[in-house]
Amino acid sequence: MAYQHGLFAWADISTPDPAAASAFYTALFGWDAEEQHDPDGNHVYTMFKLDGKVVAGLGPQSDGGEQEMPAVWNAYITVDDINTVVDGWALARGKVVMPPMDVFDSGRMAVVADPEGAIVALWQAREYAGAEVFNSAGAMTWNELNTRDAAAACEFYGKTLGWEFELFPMEGAGDYWVIKIPDKSLEAPLSGDAYNGGILTMSDDFPSEVPAYWSVYFTSVDVDADAAKIAELGGSVMTGPMDTPSGRIAVVADPAGAIFNLIKPPSAQ
Repeated sequence: MAYQHGLFAWADISTPDPAAASAFYTALFGWDAEEQHDPDGNHVYTMFKLDGKVVAGLGPQSDGGEQEMPAVWNAYITVDDINTVVDGWALARGKVVMPPMDVFDSGRMAVVADPEGAIVALWQAREYAGAEVFNSAGAMTWNELNTRDAAAACEFYGKTLGWEFELFPMEGAGDYWVIKIPDKSLEAPLSGDAYNGGILTMSDDFPSEVPAYWSVYFTSVDVDADAAKIAELGGSVMTGPMDTPSGRIAVVADPAGAIFNLIKPPSAQ
């Protein structure tokens, strides 16, 4: 299995308490957790599985020293040549947070930020391509950039990743730009097209100190029930549940504060 250049194909969470996070997400989504350890027995990563298929990951947070790092969901974009993309990223005034590095035989990764500060990961696959299931309940279905300058973001990502964009007007919420991958010859278990991300202009409700950011969406068959369950499990509901042109959604956070989104697409209504 391979994923096409420019597609979001993986998401994982970095958190200070992997055991607590694992308990939360397995209870919420019905995931099974498969822990991976180094030769000394230290937990290094967790693969979450849904009906036997890998769906997302979890890693212990690196030591941030005196400054405690927040828990965060990370989105990964597949690239054909990570060194070339990272070089172009820097030339386009993006920031290289972590330069390309080998992840055993699985692939190569880098962490980058766009000119507005939105952080995202890049992934060049070797033995491991990414998630094995999308768009099902409990699986990743969408990734979204919240930015204050959608036009500049479209120009930047078009230049660095080759993305194209399709305007999707949203009544009462401004314009929404859907990310379009030009070549649709996919070998991935997506929905049959090359759309799995979008760009949204941040509203005036966001404090000025909040930078642009990428967020991950997971499919839910009942957003209201899942939002209530998140609160019962010690998480929080930040926005919604509410109906949108894209479906019923909620912005939520786990007990450590990692923000993610739930969505029930209109086709599942």
